Amino acid sequence: MSNLQILQKSLSSEGIRTQFRNALAEGAQSFAASLAELYANDGSLRECDPNLVILEAMKAASLQLPISKGLGFAYLVPYRDKNRNGAKVPQLQIGYKGYLQLAQRTGRYRIINADVVYEGELRGRNKLTGEIDLSGEATSDKVIGYFAHIETIDGFTKTLYWTTEKMTEHKERYAKSASGPWKTHYHEMAQKTMLRQILTKYGTLTTEMMKALESDAAADERTEQEKAEDKATSAARKVIDVTPPKAAENKTNTTAEQQNPVKETVREPAGEPEINPGF
Repeated sequence: MSNLQILQKSLSSEGIRTQFRNALAEGAQSFAASLAELYANDGSLRECDPNLVILEAMKAASLQLPISKGLGFAYLVPYRDKNRNGAKVPQLQIGYKGYLQLAQRTGRYRIINADVVYEGELRGRNKLTGEIDLSGEATSDKVIGYFAHIETIDGFTKTLYWTTEKMTEHKERYAKSASGPWKTHYHEMAQKTMLRQILTKYGTLTTEMMKALESDAAADERTEQEKAEDKATSAARKVIDVTPPKAAENKTNTTAEQQNPVKETVREPAGEPEINPGF
């Protein structure tokens, strides 16, 4: 029996159907159908244990976020797990539209937005108040940064802005993999990162929001063990080869393969310490 057949059989079981109904009520059947379609059309995801895929999809269902790739609310992303001998395992990652949806449900925000910043739009920043002036007109289609803005119903407002260089550094240090949404939906993932930063630092969080933030971070953060292993790999690669020329043809070059990037602490510019997030 193929993995797809196993997944389809599991989705038709009464136990799984009940769990989806409890989370989504009338939307359970369409959610299960979208999961089956996603699994059937994603060759990388089909390498994952179908039961693990269902478990990750259940997390999205509990947050009432659709998992269709084109919608951008949530993604099931396969990663290679060293603890499973390099086997691929699925992990739920929330997209920026998912964060917008969760924040809007709280009923505590009058405005919440994130977007790219084009060349010419950034006019300045008030260092004293932290206000960002993005009232300029775009002079080209070159993206120079990203922003997130919130305004609560109580009148509190906050805007965060990162340059593209800072976003690239953040992605390289925190993202568990360069593939997945970071490769196919880079700008959306960057906007999600900005929303995550501003909501975690300055937003009003419900239990549902905190659960989503914690789950999303756990899915993408690199563990301390992975960090140590990758540092050891980097150190090994710096060893100088002093094999005599005549013996060079007999030597075996064994370079360890780096499967997971390193999670490090990022130092934020003065006034904006960076949260240790999944993206």
